[in-house]
Amino acid sequence: MGQQSLIYSFVARGTVILAEYTELSGNFTSIASQCLQKLPATNNRFTYNCDGQTFNYLVDEGFIFCVVASESIRRPVPTAFLERVKEDFNKRYGGGKAETAVANSLNKDFGSKLKEHMQYCIDHAEDVSKLAKVKSQVTEVQGVMMENIDKVIDSAERVDVLVDKSETLRSQAQDFRAQGTTMRRKMWLQNMKIKLIVLGIIVALILIIILTVCHGFNCSKK
Repeated sequence: MGQQSLIYSFVARGTVILAEYTELSGNFTSIASQCLQKLPATNNRFTYNCDGQTFNYLVDEGFIFCVVASESIRRPVPTAFLERVKEDFNKRYGGGKAETAVANSLNKDFGSKLKEHMQYCIDHAEDVSKLAKVKSQVTEVQGVMMENIDKVIDSAERVDVLVDKSETLRSQAQDFRAQGTTMRRKMWLQNMKIKLIVLGIIVALILIIILTVCHGFNCSKK
């Protein structure tokens, strides 16, 4: 496999290695195992550097996919390898015997598949790197699109809030106009009552004056 190569790989459930493959010997197996013991359980990618090698892990729903690579190899190659192995493994064992398999019990079935995926990624390192770059760009574009969609949704929500506020203000204005009309009617009626009372008082005074004058005139004639 040469200097720029994938050295060792395995698939584990938790800390139990179910299948592994390597053509070389070295302390990388023990280092990979030690790192496995300390990995967080959350779904994610992890990479460690040691002795000129990278220890690459992909944690997915309790299963851990690992590949040890020389530092000189392009970073997208180990990443692509882990994705290929995860997809192949899930197709073969997803929801099946991998859930209860014991240590190294899948070596016979899947060890050769690890070798095939390692060889493929080495032989097509250039294509793998280009594909990874395209996927990264697509992911970035998707991220931008989702961000823009979120902004549009946020703007729409703000518009809805403004519409609600406008409707509330319009309703309040209508209520205010109705109250104003009612108040004006009440004031008009009160004014009319006052005017009628004043008019009645004036008419009564006039009548009193007239009656007084007439009464005085009749008295003088006698």
